[in-house]
Amino acid sequence: MNADRMPSATVEDYIKHIYALAEASDNGEASMGRVAEALGVVPGTATTMVKALADAGLAHYSPRVGVQLTPQGRALALHVLRRHRLIEQFLVEVLGFDWAEVHEEAELLEHVISDRLLERIDQRLGHPTEDPHGDPIPNAEGELPKDPLESLADCAAEIPYEVARVSDQEIAFLHYLAETGLNPGSQIVVTSRSTGADAVTFRLGASEKSITMGNSAAAKILVRPRA
Repeated sequence: MNADRMPSATVEDYIKHIYALAEASDNGEASMGRVAEALGVVPGTATTMVKALADAGLAHYSPRVGVQLTPQGRALALHVLRRHRLIEQFLVEVLGFDWAEVHEEAELLEHVISDRLLERIDQRLGHPTEDPHGDPIPNAEGELPKDPLESLADCAAEIPYEVARVSDQEIAFLHYLAETGLNPGSQIVVTSRSTGADAVTFRLGASEKSITMGNSAAAKILVRPRA
């Protein structure tokens, strides 16, 4: 991507959020209400910006339906995600930041670093495939690794899993997980579920330590079967 024609920070923010919302939806589109909410603007402002993205060839906009990215828009979104997640990993691994602090820092830095600096960061880190929260890092070609995951709220009982990803990067939640020991790579086994309490109980690591967590929080923790 030519540094002399870098999209504005506003364009990149919209593209990144549209990508995330569309990926999480059933139809591959992001509703305008959700876009406005994610960007913290009124719906009219979001609609005006999305129309500008459509005029630029970055999105397809359908009134009263929603918005989805074009291949060009998707490529830009993945490039922004690559910057964001590599910066987060660099801040934690090299500069010693806490994983709960890096999201906001990366939000600022992702719009200003050059591709040359980004690739130096990637080399310095040894080409990581995940950021500190377990989010996959797109490679330089814009390819995103596919890793089917289950949530802690839904995974099977009495089967060994490891924590792969944390989908909520709110600071207080990340601090809670760190204090509990539920970082990516932690090993867990679900021991029971309570429908009445809407909670899951699991054993952490090789210890007999048992933790009970509400399903709303457990749904934010994604796991994979342990090899």
